[in-house]
Amino acid sequence: MAQDLDFDEDDLRTLAGPRSFERGRAYLAAVTAVEVGDGWITATVQGTDAYQVELTLDEPDGLAGECACPYGMEGNFCKHLVALGLAVLAEPEAVPRKRGQARTRAQELDAWLGALPKNVLLALVREQVAQDRKLARRLELRAASASGDLVEVRAWIRELLDTAPFARYGYVEYTDARAYGEQASQAASAIAALTAAGRPADAISLSREAMRLLSEAQETIDDSDGHLGRIGAALAEAHHDACRAASPDSDETARWLVGHLLSDLDDLTGIGPLDYEEVLGAQGMHRVGELAAAAWRRNRTGRAEKYLMERLARAEGDVDGWVAVHAADPAPDGSTHLTVARELDTAGRPEEALRWAERGIAETHEDVTPDVALIDYLCDRYTRADRLLDAVALRRVQFATSRSLVTYQQLRTAAQATGCWQAEREGALVLLRADAGQRQPSWYGGPVLVDALLDDGDIDAAWQAAAETRAHDRQWRALADQARSVRSADALEVYLRLIEPLMNQTGNAVYERLAGLLLSVRDCHHHLGTEDEFTAYLAALRADQKRKRNLMRLLDQNGL
Repeated sequence: MAQDLDFDEDDLRTLAGPRSFERGRAYLAAVTAVEVGDGWITATVQGTDAYQVELTLDEPDGLAGECACPYGMEGNFCKHLVALGLAVLAEPEAVPRKRGQARTRAQELDAWLGALPKNVLLALVREQVAQDRKLARRLELRAASASGDLVEVRAWIRELLDTAPFARYGYVEYTDARAYGEQASQAASAIAALTAAGRPADAISLSREAMRLLSEAQETIDDSDGHLGRIGAALAEAHHDACRAASPDSDETARWLVGHLLSDLDDLTGIGPLDYEEVLGAQGMHRVGELAAAAWRRNRTGRAEKYLMERLARAEGDVDGWVAVHAADPAPDGSTHLTVARELDTAGRPEEALRWAERGIAETHEDVTPDVALIDYLCDRYTRADRLLDAVALRRVQFATSRSLVTYQQLRTAAQATGCWQAEREGALVLLRADAGQRQPSWYGGPVLVDALLDDGDIDAAWQAAAETRAHDRQWRALADQARSVRSADALEVYLRLIEPLMNQTGNAVYERLAGLLLSVRDCHHHLGTEDEFTAYLAALRADQKRKRNLMRLLDQNGL
């Protein structure tokens, strides 16, 4: 790895994925206008358009990057970023040297600015403000924050978060969302400046208002790239810093925090109930718990209320409180009981966990199929506790309510462990024969009875069941494959029937199926001692299908 470059090709491949990494190699020659700063590298990469790309070198999580291409705008590490990274790695000595030069220039600039007389420095700032409207806006906000004019700052914040200048027909399209995000992000900077200027109480008020305005804006923006989430997080940080500086009333702050966590704003800001533990202290956090519990009691099925109570209970290590939240609104299929059981297992309370799982089965609504994962959990617990008959009984009920090959196999496994499979099998087959008589197929076609008998290896019974019911072609193929050494003539008849409709179809997938069936037909003739019949059949087929060149090539490859 090159000196001062904290990444290599493996890092680029990990960030981009194998496909984008390989595609990025092809764009290496399209990288131009590379500029190196102290911690960043920018360039233009010519793709469908000329895209501006930037690598950030010293992020806490390692290398990061942004690109103006559509894929990059979605937050992905794209092929253009890979190309820039590879271009940088191709000159391992140049980038460290240029980074050092950029660092030196920054230090010299800082020293020069520090030595300028005030009037010269002011003239320079005024010149830059006149040329850069974004810089002017940021400085205007700083000036308003320092001047004490709260009304003016509030007006600025509202203007920054207003979507109207970016909206077309009342909605901010994807192509305009980035520009809105860049403007709106200045609101968080302005609020943070208030705290820095010794006005944290004003910052608290404005950050709360800004979070509300941002939430309202969310409904009218295509925020596919997540700009609003980053702004929301910055506003939340500004609010938290202001609270730490101001030491606000704990009861009022607790009320605000709970109200915020129960609102839609929580999705944008990512604030957690414990984030304010230092600000609120023990008494304030106790108040948060009281308010959250009161809200939950008023609406025990509310998603936000339940989630808040869960987080508070988990943070306090209150397993019983966590269980109570879930117990108040159980799912009708027992899945909630399984969630509770697993939590109790984690807490080292296996006996209670088992009782909760058993309650889940007992309390499942009559018209609802029990959660499959709950049944699997219980059967595993029963097996480990040597309660094998209980596991069989549960699998028997499961099979009776949801008859499929999988539930048949699970019943068989449980019953074989107790030596009672023969009796259980007879009962299961009675149910499957009844289904077959009513022509109730499995979800992937054909009666489950045929699949079950096939899975048992009972070929004769499976063949008879297939003949008596509307078996699926898939099942007939499986039957023929298993029986062709002992029932070669019957299997041959099946294969020839399956081949017939394929003769009028095209496509490589069809040809693969046809070749496989022909190999099976050849095997049947071998068992029957009628190889000459197969030779004549194959010759006629090849003559009829000779225009299908891919088929002919495939038959040649298979020795047909």
